[in-house]
This record gives sequence, structure tokens and C-alpha cells, in this order.
Amino acid sequence: MKTESQDDLLSLRNTLREFTAARNWRQYHTPKNLAMALIVEAAELVEQFQWSTPEESCRLSPEKAAAVRDEVADVLIYLVEIADVLGIDLIEAARAKIVKNAVKYPAPHAGSETQAGGYN
Repeated sequence: MKTESQDDLLSLRNTLREFTAARNWRQYHTPKNLAMALIVEAAELVEQFQWSTPEESCRLSPEKAAAVRDEVADVLIYLVEIADVLGIDLIEAARAKIVKNAVKYPAPHAGSETQAGGYN
């Protein structure tokens, strides 16, 4: 059974397929190229927060928030495209990874202390 999120991701994937096909870019969308583009866009996202304090990163100006939004969108676009090329269901993969992480990083028991980042 598909969730609303899966339908939204499928719709986005289909829009990206059309966008790519209209420009004859599919030939360049190999896993290697998409992974490289993804990391470049992720670096551009990080750049938006460079030299910001943690507090400043939570209080973005409207201009900065718009720039961050664009970079987040770029990261998502390349993530959806690489998943498409490799036949990965992003929602299913994320849910499976959360299960793995729950085993690797179990939630602390009531009354126990955790270190920064939530790791025991």
C-alpha cells in the first residue's frame, strides 16, 4: 500500500524524468555523476551555514532561508534521481535504515543519561 509520501515522491520522480528527458540529460545521469552532483549540492547547503553559530543557524533571515530552501531542493532532486537510476524506493530504504539504526543505537532506558548526540 502506497503512502501519501510515496505518491509525492513518485510524482516528483516522474516530473524529474520528464525534465531530464526534455533536455536529453539521461545519458549523463549515471550513479557516479549523480552522486558527485549530490555531494556538491550538499556542500552548497553547508556553505549557507558556514561561520554561523548554532543559534544563528536556527534564526535565518528571509534571504538566507530562501537560499537554504533552494539548496535543500537541489539535494532532494539529486537524491531522487540517483534512487531512480538505481531502482531504490527511498521511503522503504529510509524505513529499513531507521530499523537498523534502532538496533545500533537503542533508546536509553528511563533514568539513564545520554551524551550529546544521543549516544550512550
